[in-house]
Amino acid sequence: MTSVRDGTELGAAVALLAAARSVTVLCHVQPDADTVGSGLALALALDRRGVPVCVSFAEPAELPASLRTLPGGQHLVAPGQVPHEVDLLVVVDCGARSRLGALADRLSGAATTLVIDHHRANDGFGTVDLIDETAASTTELVTRLLDAWGVPIDAAIAHCLFAGLVTDTGSFRWARPGSHALAERLLATGIDGSEITRSLLDTHPFTWLPMLSKVLSSAVVVPGAAGVGLVYALVRAADTHEVGPEEVESVIDVIRTTAEAGIAVVFKEARGQNDRWTVSLRSRDSAPGVSDGVDVAAIASRFGGGGHRFAAGYTTYGSAESVVRALVDELS
Repeated sequence: MTSVRDGTELGAAVALLAAARSVTVLCHVQPDADTVGSGLALALALDRRGVPVCVSFAEPAELPASLRTLPGGQHLVAPGQVPHEVDLLVVVDCGARSRLGALADRLSGAATTLVIDHHRANDGFGTVDLIDETAASTTELVTRLLDAWGVPIDAAIAHCLFAGLVTDTGSFRWARPGSHALAERLLATGIDGSEITRSLLDTHPFTWLPMLSKVLSSAVVVPGAAGVGLVYALVRAADTHEVGPEEVESVIDVIRTTAEAGIAVVFKEARGQNDRWTVSLRSRDSAPGVSDGVDVAAIASRFGGGGHRFAAGYTTYGSAESVVRALVDELS
């Protein structure tokens, strides 16, 4: 794993940005606040230095509603508008090429690639890899990068950076050393942290409630799984037609509150592809018999996925019964 602590990669990343004549920033599919916040913060900084820049993600077709208030949205473009050739391609918060979806083909057209990420499973696929798994969010790494580049962090950039920090730390429930100090610095620019947090984490349309009711009725507890217990639920495609992807993603945060389980899992059926499932896994930082929690990234990697120690995911195919059984058997 590449470390940024000695400043070598940080300096190389600054040099790439400073020399770039055109920049494309790519976020991962099903974007969250950390990837979009990182991308837009960089875009704002580059635009102020007169560098042509665009930000994009492969899917879904529209940015989740909760992220539309992030400053810098004017730099977002549809996947079809992303240049096939660019001086510098920056990939943010993306642990593997596959997480770029259909936009992974833009890697071959970039003169230089910079990868900025905090996922442990990222082995690096850029010309320069700015990767630090100890960072609480990718926006934390972007902050370090902007500081090293001498870019002032004003309220607009701070808003983007705070969005990634607050979501990836679960409103600071999983804060790392330095997370609160960074938050204090960003809040000092005048941003409204409570409003940003509310819009990102505590706001859903009414249609979320009946969807959640159906999903929670499918929940099952497997007491002995992995020695800590497993709780899982299924989100059927038919239940998601009136909600957005962020409402679907939020289900895991409800499931994970189950006291009898150290691991929580949500199986999400893809619309129009009834045999394709995206699977979200979460674990606690401690559980009976496991003082430092279960490493769900290691579990996800067995199914071709990855992520963080306490939050990971993968994609799988089959019937609902078969995909659930495969995971339960793996944890038995």
